[in-house]
Amino acid sequence: MATYKKTGSKLKKGTNSAGNKSTTAEVFNALDETATKSEKWVKKNEKMLFVLLALVVVVILGTIGYQKYIKGPQEKEATDELAYPKAYFQKAITNNVAADSLYTLGLNGADGKYGFIDIAKEYSSTNAGNLADYYAGISYYKLKKYQKAIDYLEKFSSDDEILGPVAKGVIGDIFSDINQPEDALNYYLKAANLKDNEFSTPLYLFKAGNTAMDLNKFDKALKVFKRIKKDYPNSNEAKDIDFYISKATYASKK
Repeated sequence: MATYKKTGSKLKKGTNSAGNKSTTAEVFNALDETATKSEKWVKKNEKMLFVLLALVVVVILGTIGYQKYIKGPQEKEATDELAYPKAYFQKAITNNVAADSLYTLGLNGADGKYGFIDIAKEYSSTNAGNLADYYAGISYYKLKKYQKAIDYLEKFSSDDEILGPVAKGVIGDIFSDINQPEDALNYYLKAANLKDNEFSTPLYLFKAGNTAMDLNKFDKALKVFKRIKKDYPNSNEAKDIDFYISKATYASKK
């Protein structure tokens, strides 16, 4: 076992104090020489160093100025603009009457107000512009304009627990609607794995499992169904999950 060894303060026999002084002097001389070289280098390159320092200051001040005087006001303006088409979107979601017309108004705007398309374009660098991509994608999906829906939803990015997975999941729904099950399965799995929560994860795992069954990928379907049972036993999708597990198990043994 290692033990701590206390070091004595007295000089050992044979130690030369004069030699120690000589070594110390050599160390200080070396330090002085290094310091002199550094001073000469700084003096030689002081113009370049001053320029670099000035550039750093300009970048810092520019960033602060951009955030305060450009991005901040632009973000508020974009958010205010987004409220108008969102009202049409909400009405369309909760109203079956004239829903297509409401989605179209939300996309294109009216009465001199921007719709989702213009907001996404004019305020692309803002959070509101990013959200406009999401609303535009969902609106186009509801209108069955699938390619435009995919384009906007692919541009949308979010750390939100629900919106991010839903955007990927809707792309999966689109591919399912147009009979491209391989692509649908891919996006359902992306949606399920993007965020781990009790709502979107089991929902898109369940869709992925059923799509895998349609593709005769029974082992993959079984794996997904078992994951729902194990990790999300309290979800809606887990209520009859034993039936789907049995169905996938039976099909995989054929």
